[in-house]
Amino acid sequence: MKRIAIAGAAALVILGAGLAEAQPGGRLRERIAKRMEQRAEGAAKRERTPGAQTFSYGPDPLQVMDFWAPAGAKAAPLVLYVHGGGWKRGSKDSAMGNALPGHLRDQGYAFASINYRLVPAATVEQQASDVAQALAYLLARADKLNIDRSKVVLTGHSAGAHLVALVGTDEQYLRKAGLSFADIDGVMPNDGAAYDVPKQMEQAGRMMADTYKQAFGTDPARQKALSPVFHAAAPNAPRFLLLHVQRKDGVAQAQELGAALKKAGVTVEYGSFPGTGLQGHAEINRKLGEADYPATPVMDAWLKGVFGR
Repeated sequence: MKRIAIAGAAALVILGAGLAEAQPGGRLRERIAKRMEQRAEGAAKRERTPGAQTFSYGPDPLQVMDFWAPAGAKAAPLVLYVHGGGWKRGSKDSAMGNALPGHLRDQGYAFASINYRLVPAATVEQQASDVAQALAYLLARADKLNIDRSKVVLTGHSAGAHLVALVGTDEQYLRKAGLSFADIDGVMPNDGAAYDVPKQMEQAGRMMADTYKQAFGTDPARQKALSPVFHAAAPNAPRFLLLHVQRKDGVAQAQELGAALKKAGVTVEYGSFPGTGLQGHAEINRKLGEADYPATPVMDAWLKGVFGR
């Protein structure tokens, strides 16, 4: 029941945020959404896998991450997770399923979950840079943290899925952090829907229109520059696993990105799972890593293929 309550709280956070911008009384709804987020964060802290170390990878208070290492590992593959929240909210404590860190640690992987600077105080470009900077921080300390820096996967949910797809297709963010596509073995976006930003904005309903406008602005050139689809020509990260539930826009955007990546010679796999609407979108994030959730073995098999173990 606790997990259901947490998922419901997270869903209300997202929904409340959208309604706050789309309807009168937005300030009240925003306060309600914030309270729901705080409750979800408190519950997550109680239930999350223990043993995390917390690091600051930059000077901003939001440039922090939690890091889990498998016991006794000398050179563990690394999975780095980026939370969602419409680019403007969410955190590593309230917007990630509790099962994922422990599940991946038990598979012998190191796992990091990052916070990043949020819109409107920061831009989406800066958020992508934060993802790359967080990865660079960990790889610079690979020996101390017992990370195998030659085995790295980026993953993220919702807005985080967009950010890891962007970092995995537009190398400028990695280069600015002293890295390149050679430092990434795979990218696993989880139920994102802004891989083609202009198309997503054209199809956005009333609830999400302002969220996309706030994140991506009105300049078509900037919208394309922030679209992984428009960077999918080679080079890219070498392998992608595109996870999604049965949301119309999420399915269409995953297929468009996958087709563009395949055309460039990237190895692309898809994971299509039950679930619709906000509930399905939240569930694939909350349940990923649970043994009986159908996306978990798909993720496990793909990671084994990427890491060769």
